[in-house]
Amino acid sequence: MKVTVNGKEKELENGAALKDAVKGETYVPGSLISIHLSTERLVRETEDYELVTSKGTMTLHLDDTDGARLWKSVLPMIKGSTVRWSTRDITAFGSFRTDIPTDRTVKQYRKYDCFFTLGGSDNHSTYIMIAKKDHARSYGAGIGGIGRITLGRHVLGAVTEGDGLLEIRPLVSEESSENIVVTKDLGYELEEGYSVDTNVLIKLDAGSPASAEQILTVGSEGRIRITDSAGTMIGCSDDLDVKIPDEVHLTRERGSVVVRNTGHGTGCVLIYRERRQASPVHNSAGTVERGYGIVSRAAAGDTITIETEPARIMSVGMTQSEGERFLSGLGLKQKRSGLTSDDAVIVDQIPDMTLLAVSSGTVETVGVPKEKVFKIQLDGSHPADVHYFRKITGLWHKSVGSLKTQFSFPGMPMITFYGDEERSKSIYPQDPFKKCKKGDIGITNQSRPHHGLIGIRLEDSKEYGPTGEEPYGTNLVGRFVDDLGKLSETDEEETIYVMEDRR
Repeated sequence: MKVTVNGKEKELENGAALKDAVKGETYVPGSLISIHLSTERLVRETEDYELVTSKGTMTLHLDDTDGARLWKSVLPMIKGSTVRWSTRDITAFGSFRTDIPTDRTVKQYRKYDCFFTLGGSDNHSTYIMIAKKDHARSYGAGIGGIGRITLGRHVLGAVTEGDGLLEIRPLVSEESSENIVVTKDLGYELEEGYSVDTNVLIKLDAGSPASAEQILTVGSEGRIRITDSAGTMIGCSDDLDVKIPDEVHLTRERGSVVVRNTGHGTGCVLIYRERRQASPVHNSAGTVERGYGIVSRAAAGDTITIETEPARIMSVGMTQSEGERFLSGLGLKQKRSGLTSDDAVIVDQIPDMTLLAVSSGTVETVGVPKEKVFKIQLDGSHPADVHYFRKITGLWHKSVGSLKTQFSFPGMPMITFYGDEERSKSIYPQDPFKKCKKGDIGITNQSRPHHGLIGIRLEDSKEYGPTGEEPYGTNLVGRFVDDLGKLSETDEEETIYVMEDRR
């Protein structure tokens, strides 16, 4: 069977499940997937039809009756019929053949009711009638009621004998609750003609490079966690410790992606489900190009996989030669600086924002010897402390971070690095350590005057932590797992580079 996946047609075995459709697609396990049901199935299930006549269009809403079910089965015969007669009471389209039994019972009809009738009590001459006023009469059909005209009722007064019923179209809304299934169940069985989206494709707005980079940073693992959900929008507030400049402001259409640039919630990424006017506190950052069905149903706590156009351009962590191949593949030129040898590790790139890199056409990659990039491991038991460390070093948004040495002296039992006093106000005391081990990484917490200072212990101690504070003033955040001998040679005001070892 044929199924469309992320806009591309795939041939799958009959009875295939969602797990077969997602193979080879951009998808983070556990994320939402949207399934648009096939047109054929929707035609079977819809309860609204457009009746296109030569004088205008009416909408028919079906009732839950045998007549309504018969309507769906004889549609090909009804289409193309003409107005056979029109009186003060009814307008009749036909005729066509059915197997409706005869019934001469007088029935009550309301204005705008649609029903079957038999001409001369003969089901070889079956008609569709629409009541133009309330009345009671026998029209000879044992199966009668179909539904009711809900829109375009003025057309009944305009059509005359000979006007044609040109087209009958099921009304299918792409986002209606009847035709979209959103699920994480990879065992969901698919049918012919289904359309599947495993991710949300966002086209980034070139006028807001910083806001676009915020989307790329929050979605750096290929997914976004939904923290906020309302009828109007969904949002991700996972990175509010950020400064966003004032950029482009546009009307927030359905599918608009914006980033808050000021006030409470600065840095929040929002995707809109309803149209709202432009706001000076929301930068236009992108537009959902595909996968809106996922957006329409996502709730707080859900995860959505994202793709962006363009994809993130970040060479940090690669070697200079790897960076050259990476950038060349994107049509960009590389300008090497720092250590330029092929095996040098890239620790910075200029510009570091994707959209600015695209517009410039050239990216400067700053290299250092690979032995100057040290491995660390972070302890996730205190998320606020790890968040602070990643923000200060830059590990929050790239794979290699940096620390500037504040105090280093030969023979000292520790080395300290500059932090950020303002950001570190949220570094509350942990349980005091009983012994600080060689290689432990710590932060001075807000109970001490120099809160925010970062340090690495070079010798074991029961009395002092990595920044020289007593246990109650120290929060341990991780370990230095590289050669401490090389670290002890670092001079004051020198920058060191760190990379997380996630083993």
